[in-house]
Amino acid sequence: MLEVLILMAMSHPACSMAATPDETHDTAAWISSAFSADPRAQRPFSFACGGKSSAELLKGWKLERGERRLDDARTEHTLTCTDPATGLIVRCVAVAYSDFPTVEWTLYFKNAGSAETPMLADLLPLDARFERGAEGEFVLHHHMGSPCTPSDYQPFQTVLGPTVEKRIATAGGRSSNSDLPYFNLEWPGRGVVIAVGWPGQWAARFARDQAAGLQVGAGQELTHFTLHPGEEVRTPLIVLQFYRGDWTRAQNIWRRWMLAHNLPRPLRPQMAACSSHQYHEMIQANEENQKMFVDRYLEERLPLDYWWMDAGWYVNSGDWPNTGTWEVDTQRFPHGLRAITDHAHAKGVKSIVWFEPERVNPGTWLYEKHPEWLLARDGGDKLLDLGNPEARGWLVEHVDRLIREQGIDLYRNDFNIDPLEFWRRHDAEDRQGITEIRYVTGFLAYWDELRRRHPEMLIDTCASGGRRNDLETLRRSVPLLRSDYILEPVAQQNHTYGIAFWIPFYGTGVNSTDPYVFRSQICPAITACYDVRDKSLDYEGLRRLIAQWRAIADCYFGDYYALTPYHTENDVWMAWQFDRPDLGRGMVQVFRRADSPYETARFRLRGLDPEARYRVSDLDAPGSTEMAGRDLRERGLEVAIPAKPRAVMMTYQRVEPGR
Repeated sequence: MLEVLILMAMSHPACSMAATPDETHDTAAWISSAFSADPRAQRPFSFACGGKSSAELLKGWKLERGERRLDDARTEHTLTCTDPATGLIVRCVAVAYSDFPTVEWTLYFKNAGSAETPMLADLLPLDARFERGAEGEFVLHHHMGSPCTPSDYQPFQTVLGPTVEKRIATAGGRSSNSDLPYFNLEWPGRGVVIAVGWPGQWAARFARDQAAGLQVGAGQELTHFTLHPGEEVRTPLIVLQFYRGDWTRAQNIWRRWMLAHNLPRPLRPQMAACSSHQYHEMIQANEENQKMFVDRYLEERLPLDYWWMDAGWYVNSGDWPNTGTWEVDTQRFPHGLRAITDHAHAKGVKSIVWFEPERVNPGTWLYEKHPEWLLARDGGDKLLDLGNPEARGWLVEHVDRLIREQGIDLYRNDFNIDPLEFWRRHDAEDRQGITEIRYVTGFLAYWDELRRRHPEMLIDTCASGGRRNDLETLRRSVPLLRSDYILEPVAQQNHTYGIAFWIPFYGTGVNSTDPYVFRSQICPAITACYDVRDKSLDYEGLRRLIAQWRAIADCYFGDYYALTPYHTENDVWMAWQFDRPDLGRGMVQVFRRADSPYETARFRLRGLDPEARYRVSDLDAPGSTEMAGRDLRERGLEVAIPAKPRAVMMTYQRVEPGR
């Protein structure tokens, strides 16, 4: 029976979400060893210089260690390694967190000498060995990225037995184009979460030996260059989070760390609306119809946080992909976008405006006026070189002016081109990887400056829908469109199932008044894609669905538990739980897909206090039921869905404090 299958397949031990003393000790001991000033210490990074390995070279280099307190939760550790012969300085800047079992670091290479450095190659900011005990095996939990498929963010488990090697890399230079740069390496009783922060071409390798060890290497995929006198470059950011026990518990510690220390602010559930995606073809936006759409949503009492103006508002010869002239099309918007944003602001609605500054189309202003700022390939589009300080300076000033003059509240940055070919084509033989490094650091500097000038403004990272979602990017932005594969309900269920393990805030479109479809699509940020010119839509039903989403949306910031296995098939149930232990509440979403033969299932909930009682409610039914936390954890929550396909949303609220 399905009920028994779910109970057995998804049964987990109950674990506290706070870091244990053992985890804190593991992290502190690892930091003390890895970043000590002892020349014999094994470093968690490696590189080659002049054909020699860093393990050999660093024994003869000058090593200095520094430490400073950044705030109540973070301490910075700096290890500086200087080659007295060449003047090459390798600086490892690490940050340890006292409230999480987490450490991060970045390497910097600087030529402080008067001549070219020897060849630097194979820069691996993470090159570390992990040991397991005599029992069990290494298991690598990893996820697909967002290449616009129904199975975007699909979870995978790879068993790393003796001599097994697993290589995972992104594709085309966008950091989550094929795979996510986040990994959970589990072995019996413990494990480590690993993240690579690099909005470029990263690669990771997991190589198991014959004994009980596993070597993990990660960094920029291709590095083979010399540095000019005075030149400095950086590597990808590396994050390790050590844990003991349950790997799912570790994922929730990760989610809490992301929310506490990484995701930009202000951050809250939000609903936008857009006129671009409800048809097979994009609406040709103009001042009149954009104001009309805002008014119609509000007339139907569909409260908006943002009005979203998507691609095509700029001078583009009537073709939205024709990017590179970033000026408002005054034929369609005679009073600029400001007329629309002022109209929305007067009604309490903020604005989102789409940009794609990196891709430059032939015939546009940038293409014709500043070819020296562009990276080329064979024909077609070019790439605005954000590693060029002059180009980046122009972009900062130009976009900042548009944000201020047009009243833009949220800056949306799309990126519909793979940059890797442009980067590598531009590199000389002795400078492989340099163009990518300069571009990536310039891209991050561009966003940092926009955020400095507009500290209350969110940035939306799109990149063809979720293809640039590494940690460095997500520290500066949020993915309001997690995938370009949108709306279809089973795919949307699967997208939420996978992305929630790693990224606490994400968005997609909603376009249905059918509860099964709508509930399949909802997530922390939704964008309404309805043709509100049609007054025959079921607006009363839509208002009810949106109100239900508003009521549960803050639960998405809680701990996440998958209650069923991942399935792409249509003859199964899928369910998950978001739990807010700080509020004593949470919610469960359950989906009976169209071909499932089962009418009832039972789900063991997690994170609940066994000694407390909870008020459990079905959002579609009146009243509530009180249940003991122990029963919800051990016997499970029974859900009956006689019709199919159908989705049920259950909430629970602690009514007795328990222990």
